[in-house]
Amino acid sequence: MDRKLLIDEGKTALGIELGSTRIKAVLVDERGTPLASGSYEWENQYVDGIWTYSLEEVWKGMQGCYQDLLSDVKKQYDTTITRIGSMGFSAMMHGYLAFDKKNQLLVPFRTWRNTITEQAASLLTKEFNYNIPQRWSIAHLYQAILNKEEHVKDISFLTTLAGYVHFMLTGERVLGVGDASGMFPIDMNTGDYEQDMMRKFDALTQKEGFSWKLADILPGVMTAGQTAGTLTEEGAALLDVSGQLKAGIPVCPPEGDAGTGMVATNSVARRTGNVSAGTSVFAMIVLERELAKVYPEIDLVITPDGALVGMVHCNNCTSDLNAWVNLFDEFAQSIGNSIDRNSLFSVLYNKALEGDADCGGLISYNYFSGEPVTGFDAGAPLFVRKAEDKFNLANFMRAHLYSSLAALKAGLDLLFKEEKVEVDEMFGHGGLFKTKGVGQRIAAAAMNTPVSVMETAGEGGPWGMALLATYMQNKAENENLESYLKTKIFAGESGNRMEPVKEDVAGFEKFMERYMAGLSIEHAAVDAF
Repeated sequence: MDRKLLIDEGKTALGIELGSTRIKAVLVDERGTPLASGSYEWENQYVDGIWTYSLEEVWKGMQGCYQDLLSDVKKQYDTTITRIGSMGFSAMMHGYLAFDKKNQLLVPFRTWRNTITEQAASLLTKEFNYNIPQRWSIAHLYQAILNKEEHVKDISFLTTLAGYVHFMLTGERVLGVGDASGMFPIDMNTGDYEQDMMRKFDALTQKEGFSWKLADILPGVMTAGQTAGTLTEEGAALLDVSGQLKAGIPVCPPEGDAGTGMVATNSVARRTGNVSAGTSVFAMIVLERELAKVYPEIDLVITPDGALVGMVHCNNCTSDLNAWVNLFDEFAQSIGNSIDRNSLFSVLYNKALEGDADCGGLISYNYFSGEPVTGFDAGAPLFVRKAEDKFNLANFMRAHLYSSLAALKAGLDLLFKEEKVEVDEMFGHGGLFKTKGVGQRIAAAAMNTPVSVMETAGEGGPWGMALLATYMQNKAENENLESYLKTKIFAGESGNRMEPVKEDVAGFEKFMERYMAGLSIEHAAVDAF
């Protein structure tokens, strides 16, 4: 069918994802083909020791993103959007958004980036015998209780960013199971919060005398394919300030960026996984069995359709790398030889492939913020070398590319080497993979696993969210998400696959030996600053 007609008749699906630096919308047809997109750039703020976004900026961004989508639709098809077949919203996982009975935010949004819950995370991990990372919502809640924060007694609803947006647009207090698994552990047998752990938490906090129990304030849990409400009149007006969008659109369960990344890379099946590398980096492997023991470095989360995933999440990835590229950009402008940004990234990234496999002895720590996987609650970007090391541009860039994945590798090595987890293929997406063949080759070396990048991976999480919306609307009876993606979305598309290069694997291992041994240098830098 003609694309304009598809849009006019509402035979489309919309996914909007709130990422750490960009809010993006992707409109697709019923087969998942992207039709149009819109975006809005934003940045977190560091206010009173907290990484946060204001709710005003959330809606300014959502509205700006949607208006940008309308502009793209107008430019491409000379029409506008009044109806959409289905939609869904996703965002950065975890964090802390606590509201009172009047739906007023009690304290500023505490994002995943904060490393301020070490005491609570440690105590809960011990109590539950289950790894509770610092960024999880339950760790933020328990830390607030330990801190005797006044607002806790007034909590009526606790949710994630995606859950908040979904609530404002539909009135439903729910989450997709993937996003919910970053708030509180999920029972694989029931697909709901782990009840024994819920009881343990309530017992821990009983002496505080709160009027609520945990079940009262957490969102309901839903699975991919279910309908999680419809866009309300108020929601339509809030999203589309032009007033053209009609209410009543079915909305799928809101998800986290981890889940949408799995969908966008067709890695929801067991023995597959994906690595998302941007401002932060995380890798997810769909497991065949539960792990033998608890690892503080490994999160156990859930795919949008309920399968167990081993996840390693690192707070830092490309921020320091991008800062160095910006420095080269500034130099080029200073000598009157400005270079296109994409070309600059391409030149510098490809230069890295000319370097020594072990980076010639150079080490970089990309810690803009804390990095719990390697034991840091604060960071200081650091480049280190000995006088006799091979200091040239190729090794310099290679060291920063390695550094962007080094903490991730430290966590994944536990899965691969300790737990003997097997994975057939990893799918890469995010900014690190935009320069063809470079980030992909480095990632394959880090994991000693084939890495594939699909042409559609550039659409990322919002496209994955749109696919979840199409799945809700168009799945056959009893058709699971894995089958739907394989046969109806990715049929015939395997992506560009790259095998690990033996020399790169050995070189990355040597780099990691120096990297882990030199963590004391990074600790000293953090202490000094």
